[in-house]
Amino acid sequence: MKVIKLNKWFYFNAILFVFALYKVIYGSHLLVSFIGGLGLLFILFNWTRHAMFSTIRSNIPRQTKIKYAKLSKRVLPIHKWTGMTAFIIIIYHGYLAINLHGFNLGVTKIFSGMFGIIVLTGIVIFGWLRWFKASYIKRIIHLWLGLLLFFVIIVHVIL
Repeated sequence: MKVIKLNKWFYFNAILFVFALYKVIYGSHLLVSFIGGLGLLFILFNWTRHAMFSTIRSNIPRQTKIKYAKLSKRVLPIHKWTGMTAFIIIIYHGYLAINLHGFNLGVTKIFSGMFGIIVLTGIVIFGWLRWFKASYIKRIIHLWLGLLLFFVIIVHVIL
């Protein structure tokens, strides 16, 4: 049996998804949690492309790299649309949460959610800017904002 070593980001994404799924199922506000979990699903789908590229750059057989690169290339055309879908769903999640709890930045969950929406807005803006005219700086900002969002989501889901 041939074992393919996946990049650590695949595992981090899976752990975050399972934990968020647990929070959605056993959370107190099912609709708000469900909408947030749906948005997270789209975000993790896009963030998994980073894991795919990290795997491609790792020390694996060339044929495996080619297979992953072809798979990633097929997903590329929908990347911006899944990102936009995630953005819209997360905005709706924020709207529902604020209607339920009120807008109080003193509540850590609300603060982390608002910070996450700001970061996600930056990701979407730089993603579209890259689509119109790609540059190294835009790619790096898009990537680092994605990494920041991942950790903000972890904090948000834990709270």
